Amino acid sequence: MKFVTDIIGTELKTFESKFADAVKSNTALLDSIMRYIIKRKGKQLRPMFVFLSAKLHGEINEATYRAAALVELLHTATLVHDDVVDEAHERRGFFSINAVWKNKIAVLVGDYLLSKGLLLSTSNGDFKHLEILSDAVRQMSEGELLQMEKSRKLNLDEAIYFEIIRNKTASLLSSACAVGAYSTTQDDAIAGKMKDFGEKVGVAFQIKDDLFDYGTADVGKPTGNDIKEKKLTLPLIYTINNTDAATRRFLIYGIKNKNKEPESIKKIIDIVVETGGIGYAEQKMLEYRDEALQILNSFPPSPVRNALEELVRFTTDRKY
Repeated sequence: MKFVTDIIGTELKTFESKFADAVKSNTALLDSIMRYIIKRKGKQLRPMFVFLSAKLHGEINEATYRAAALVELLHTATLVHDDVVDEAHERRGFFSINAVWKNKIAVLVGDYLLSKGLLLSTSNGDFKHLEILSDAVRQMSEGELLQMEKSRKLNLDEAIYFEIIRNKTASLLSSACAVGAYSTTQDDAIAGKMKDFGEKVGVAFQIKDDLFDYGTADVGKPTGNDIKEKKLTLPLIYTINNTDAATRRFLIYGIKNKNKEPESIKKIIDIVVETGGIGYAEQKMLEYRDEALQILNSFPPSPVRNALEELVRFTTDRKY
């Protein structure tokens, strides 16, 4: 992603120091945890989308930096809470907050990050930013709860899968694009168009994540992890809906009752591969990517547009 960093590298560097300031507190324990969070931050894809979406339509300004910080604060808060809910002890190769400081502190840290995001926006009058991102948090919560409900019943329906990932994953990325564009334009129509663009990128991004569960690459989560958690993913949904009755029964029984057994997980993955579930999911991922690029290409050509295209292609071509 060298071209992306050539275009917004300076802004990303400035953002790092602004974000560190945004999470400072008057409590030694909190500051220690914030330093830990900053140290283990991931690829920062969402801030990249904020800055590029902003720069596509105007000059990056202080409102853009606050928008990127709000996105990252809310994203980090939801990850901290997710790790508590999932009882996860590791994220991106580091111990999770709840693994190091236990659940009570992790929940409070997530709450603190949410409150810092609210204060950052309200104290600067960024009410439109807050409206856009608050809607994303609502969608993310609904997506998580819908996934839990359907996983219990193993209601494997493709339409439900896409509803879940649009809410759970794509909503935050789409909001990052919308809030970035709004920060330099104050134009609802442009922000709405960028929101649609970001949603399609977010769906493609999540399908790629789901595909990693069936591969051998070291991407920070074990192969078969989604099966262990009975998560509905597109390769599995396609396979169950496009195989014979006996295989379908075997798969559903395995997911319900043998989802912790390595041999059973391997057999399920083998069937998904043989049935064409991987190929189908890849095809859908590329369709969403191309729809996103079609929206992007409706804007005038520019180096920023090229960088956004590179970032979109990274989401589907990445190896981690």
